[in-house]
Amino acid sequence: MKIHNQFLKLYQLHAGTDELSVTLGEIAGVLDCTQRNALMIIRKMESRGWISWQARRGRGRRSQLTFLIGPGEVAAESMIQAVERREIKQAVDDIRTYARSASMQEHLQGWLLQYFGHHTTRGEGQSQVDTLRIPLRQQLHTFDPLSINLLAESFVTSHIFDGLVRRDECGRILPHLALGWEISEDRTRWSFVLRKEVFFHNGKLLAADDVVFSIRRLMQSSGRMLYSFIVRNILSVQASGPSEVEFTLKEPNELFLPFLCTSRAVIVPRELDHHPPAVFARSPVGTGPFKLADSDQGLCVLEVFRQYFRGRAQLDRVEIVQLPWNLGSDEEDSPDQTSPFHIIHHPTTPGTTSSSGGNSSGSHIQSGSYVRKFITFNTQKTGPLQDTAIRASICRMLEMDRFNRDSDAAFRDNIKPGSSGSLPLPVELTLATIPQYRQEARTLADLLERNGCSCRLNVLSVEAFKGSSRMEADLILFSLIRDQDMHLRQYDLYETLAGHVEPHSRIDIERLLRQAAQTYEEAARTDCFLQIEERLIQAHQLHILYERPVQTAYLPSVRGVSFNSQGWVDLRHIWFPPKR
Repeated sequence: MKIHNQFLKLYQLHAGTDELSVTLGEIAGVLDCTQRNALMIIRKMESRGWISWQARRGRGRRSQLTFLIGPGEVAAESMIQAVERREIKQAVDDIRTYARSASMQEHLQGWLLQYFGHHTTRGEGQSQVDTLRIPLRQQLHTFDPLSINLLAESFVTSHIFDGLVRRDECGRILPHLALGWEISEDRTRWSFVLRKEVFFHNGKLLAADDVVFSIRRLMQSSGRMLYSFIVRNILSVQASGPSEVEFTLKEPNELFLPFLCTSRAVIVPRELDHHPPAVFARSPVGTGPFKLADSDQGLCVLEVFRQYFRGRAQLDRVEIVQLPWNLGSDEEDSPDQTSPFHIIHHPTTPGTTSSSGGNSSGSHIQSGSYVRKFITFNTQKTGPLQDTAIRASICRMLEMDRFNRDSDAAFRDNIKPGSSGSLPLPVELTLATIPQYRQEARTLADLLERNGCSCRLNVLSVEAFKGSSRMEADLILFSLIRDQDMHLRQYDLYETLAGHVEPHSRIDIERLLRQAAQTYEEAARTDCFLQIEERLIQAHQLHILYERPVQTAYLPSVRGVSFNSQGWVDLRHIWFPPKR
């Protein structure tokens, strides 16, 4: 990879021409080496067919260097070697200048189609080892269910850990680690009976104490986390026998059982309290169909857990490679990264199926999940947005104005067209969001500026965003994942938004949330959330920017493609037919 970086540095001297008049001393200066080493590097590049070098000796005479290959091809080759050597971050830093090169994209994508996907090797006793390589947009910071924030982290942990219950593809809640459960008449006591002979990856048998430890760990956490409203409602959890666990709730809550299906409520071994949290975050132990075999910068390797209680997965190994698809900008500036993993690396690569048909080597499928992007108005902050007329003007402006060509396609295609123009909004605003949405936030801020607002962008870390820092902003940009856990997500969202609005609106929202939580019928619960949404929209305290389906691209040879409750591909069911 060093020779690739040296070529790219040298190419920066060419100033748009294929031939360069240069001295060996100048090359040595660019490459930060001696003239002797510079000549060795020149010869190495010549042997690769990258350049031709015509040396001219004598004082004042300049040699001729001709570039025979473009930087895109060299940058692509550097990236390929980086993936193979697990040195992705360094390679990205080296080639970022050339990331938008059509030549680089063509070479890189062609190779990626071969590198990712299904591969077979021979293991012990000549048995076939099936490996699936998949790329990932997001970086994996942790595998601890207590600390996960990103959807990608949730995807990985969903294959390492299990919960007491699970959802099937139709959304029905079924027994999982638990054989079944019973509920008291007042619906505040929930008793679960655990399966026997369920093993953790370290060989330990699952027991009721593990469940108690896992839930108490959530209850004792001081950090702000998703679905904390459910955890706050748990009065106690205790083992009533070796395989029996009883929960007592402070008040009935029909979202309690759906919560137990989520990656937040999975079961970890009770011995975890003897290990530092940072160790478990990178070396997790669960009961899931795959166990973590390796994890370092840019790569996560899962291996099949042969003793899995629901049966062994067909895949033997899954290699998850973190690739920054938007190489031309900082990772945190990349557009919305809520798309799931792809069985092949991207639905728009050459040879994949498109809506227009044609030759293809790939297919698309919708998971049934949607991403909804929205902004909220913080009327708790003293300022212009306490004026309903100004909030209404901003909402009308967002409806009327199509975002410029630099906007994400979701904005351009989904915001209703109309006549654009400056609106009388001589106000100063602050827009808060998280790093993953920085680009869209900039688009919004630019639009507000063009229409008379002075808008300052405040990009907060995920942890800071979950705290009180976002309340210093006037506008907040965020998203909602609409999947089988949608009611949990909506409750969590609207409970948060209740802190952004006026007291009378907050009272109504909290009343409807309480009603939703205690409503057994799902349709009636949906109606409660719709009432909250309509109330917020009518009061111009919530504005939905767009909603789009989440798609997964996969090779047609893939069998068993199915999705979990969050719209992720379930790797346990994936298999590949023999190659003919």
